[in-house]
Amino acid sequence: MVSAAPLAVPAAPPILAAQGLGKRFGHFRALSGVTVDFSEGGITAIIGPNGAGKSTFFNLISGAFPPSEGRVLFRGQDITGRPPHHFARMGIAKSFQITNLFPHLSVRENVRVAAQARRVRFAFFRDRAAYPELTERAEALLAEVGLGDRMDRLARELAHGEQRALEIAVALAAEPTLLLLDEPTAGMSPEETRDMMDLVQRLAETRTLILVEHKMKLVMGLCRRLVVLHQGELLAEGSPDDIRAHPEVRRVYLGTRA
Repeated sequence: MVSAAPLAVPAAPPILAAQGLGKRFGHFRALSGVTVDFSEGGITAIIGPNGAGKSTFFNLISGAFPPSEGRVLFRGQDITGRPPHHFARMGIAKSFQITNLFPHLSVRENVRVAAQARRVRFAFFRDRAAYPELTERAEALLAEVGLGDRMDRLARELAHGEQRALEIAVALAAEPTLLLLDEPTAGMSPEETRDMMDLVQRLAETRTLILVEHKMKLVMGLCRRLVVLHQGELLAEGSPDDIRAHPEVRRVYLGTRA
């Protein structure tokens, strides 16, 4: 008797996929035909020299603005052109290079308001006493990002690195499964950079992270996979070892010949 062959288990779709993404600004083409899959779990970095198209690509996959061509898929579902708040409801949160906080609210209130907006639509400025559990949620998130001792400070009083951590806490209030970070260490001191990279590693233990970063050495020991852009096109993708050995990456990014 011939035994039946085991049934093949279909592969899970990537958590995020870009298919032929392109973006034009008037006659200028900032991005052209980028196709790449992002698997669930861990950290993937999008890197490349200045002008490579990293920020444009980040804005397309985060829903900040629509592509001129191509599609963005989240867990196999086409989300191209949907407004940013739809991304948040599906479990995608983002933190941009320029902080976007309420500077005159306390650190705690910044996160509590974000948590309230997530739980109760159209009532995110309602009296906080009506939602005591959201204050607890905000305090837990602040402790997670290392701001547990800064909760009562005004957001504008925080150092730059602390403001970036606060914005990440605000993003986490949306309870995302996918977190997108745009140059999380930009403008930071070496000590702030180390703290931020430690935070990114902790966050990746329970979430999928995609980050844009121009500091190649910084992400080599942090990410399991890298995507390299150059002149608006996909140049290479793979493990850190793959990228280090890639002759074109070495030529255009590292300035060396293979």
